[in-house]
Amino acid sequence: MRKLFLLLLLSTITKFTAQAQYKGLGSWNIITVNLPGNDLHHWGGYAEAQNRNYDVTSHFYYYEVKAGVSYNLDKNSYVLLGTGRYTTYGYDAVDDGPQITETRLWEQLTYNHYISRVKLEHRYRIEQRFLNTGYLNRFRYRLNVTVPINKPVLSPTTFFAAAFGEVFFNNKQPNLERNRFSPSLGYQFNKAFLLQAGYINQRNYATLSSNDKNYLILTATYNIQRK
Repeated sequence: MRKLFLLLLLSTITKFTAQAQYKGLGSWNIITVNLPGNDLHHWGGYAEAQNRNYDVTSHFYYYEVKAGVSYNLDKNSYVLLGTGRYTTYGYDAVDDGPQITETRLWEQLTYNHYISRVKLEHRYRIEQRFLNTGYLNRFRYRLNVTVPINKPVLSPTTFFAAAFGEVFFNNKQPNLERNRFSPSLGYQFNKAFLLQAGYINQRNYATLSSNDKNYLILTATYNIQRK
């Protein structure tokens, strides 16, 4: 079953990549390193790097690097204070330098609960955004659903399906700035490492119009094991 699942995952990625030239699909890549808190160590943290291409394998235009410190309130919830640097280029004019640069601070509450084997993660985030064009506040809410496939809980050698939806609100018109939706499939190799591949749609709203972009998304997560 493991080989069949990985073959299906690979064929799905290959199919998306082959069709990207015709459907305007981009790529969105994420590497995350977590130091989870637990009952003995309430303090934790994480670091993450992302990059995005307008096409699957070309026209790089965006990257971000960020990190944060977390504190576990209990086994199902934690708070986090984070900061990051975000840079956007014209996808066909990278040599001209960045169009938008941003330094961001944020405060976050994450709460998990379970319905049978289904994990629901609620993430609330308040952001202070220092852009080269001015200052903005923003509020985000994300619901992430994870379902183990071959085991009752997510653990080593587990295949899983996941999906998340996220909405972004700011203090300027239009107040609804953006939404995202992403289904994916993944595999947890061991206690430390998991890999996900899927699809993400991001829609941006402006006062007089809106636009959206579809991406193939690949996420690699490494969880540092605490003794």
